[in-house]
Amino acid sequence: MENKFNFTKKTIDALSTPDPGKRDTYHDIKTAGLQLRITSTGVKSFSIYKRISGSSPERITLGRYPDMTIEKARLEAARIAGDIASGKNPAAIKRGTREELTFAELFGDYMEQYSRHNKKTWREDESQYRLYLEKPLGKKKLSAIDRSSIKNIHLSITRAGHPITANRVKSLISGIFGWAILEGLWETNPASGIRRNKEKSRERFIQGEELPRFFQALADEPNQTIRDYVLMSLLTGARRSNVQAMRWQDISFDRHEWRIDETKNGTPQTVTLSPEAVEILQNRRPSNDAVFVFPGRGELSHLMNPARGWQRILERAGINNLRIHDLRRTLGSWQCKTGASLAIIGKSLNHKNQNTTAIYARLDLDPVRDSVNKATSAMMQAAGLKDSADVMKIGKNT
Repeated sequence: MENKFNFTKKTIDALSTPDPGKRDTYHDIKTAGLQLRITSTGVKSFSIYKRISGSSPERITLGRYPDMTIEKARLEAARIAGDIASGKNPAAIKRGTREELTFAELFGDYMEQYSRHNKKTWREDESQYRLYLEKPLGKKKLSAIDRSSIKNIHLSITRAGHPITANRVKSLISGIFGWAILEGLWETNPASGIRRNKEKSRERFIQGEELPRFFQALADEPNQTIRDYVLMSLLTGARRSNVQAMRWQDISFDRHEWRIDETKNGTPQTVTLSPEAVEILQNRRPSNDAVFVFPGRGELSHLMNPARGWQRILERAGINNLRIHDLRRTLGSWQCKTGASLAIIGKSLNHKNQNTTAIYARLDLDPVRDSVNKATSAMMQAAGLKDSADVMKIGKNT
């Protein structure tokens, strides 16, 4: 369907959902500036897109379809267009013309207008909303959300044994309301003044006596994508999000390297690949034009949430209090055990520290590669694996 047509219930209901991470925009030919936007989750929202006082065009969200009818959206769009023509401030227009938002609507606006465009961790925002905020807050009007509402959510997550996650969720809520205030959508931030949990530096990594059980649990994992993903996370020490989004075009089999253009700390990274990591990738090498090493459900998406597979592995291994991010720390710890300097460990894990950045810059990849390979061999020996062939049996297990 063309992106410009007469908005009717029949034409809007017939619109398809875009691919994951994408948004489609359609324009009403009957009312100038009126748009309908559809997210990959199927949410349909009306908005008006107009130039204000000679500045760049600005989008003002009106409401969600079908809660807001087509006729009402047209009336609101016409009214806002008239206000803009008379020189009124768009923030005042938003406050004066929109019905009070629910938190779900505010979160949708926050994601579409800010998070996806400005935050590398926008997928984590979506995940935290689904896990912790949608049920207690999603349907609530903003005026019904006070400090005690946020405090109860923070306390509930903390009591469940996730104090750091509780802090991150509280920060997300505060960020959403802070953005709403700047956009003129709301006046107060109910997350302000809530005390954060104390955070300690995490020191957990896979101990020597845990490695045999861990690798056996990996070998027994029926999902090959999850199994290979966990192995690659351990053998490279790369961040979780980078491994999930690993692309074939960034891998050099000739040089045994993986190039990450942009990491969490804002710098690129060249990851050395041990022989075991290379063979895992060789075994996964596709015959088609696949983009991602660890594909997701959609044709153009990658692995997003390996939590269930990870939990299966830990339960089989009988290991508690271990996170996927601890695999990164595990490689660094075994590098340290095999004699690597802090500078080499820092470069292999792409740590960003002002005191050591200059040292990292002077290091080439040879000592880093040697350190990673030694650490990998030491882990294999501690796990009771004789050689790289035993590791490959895990990766080839079906």
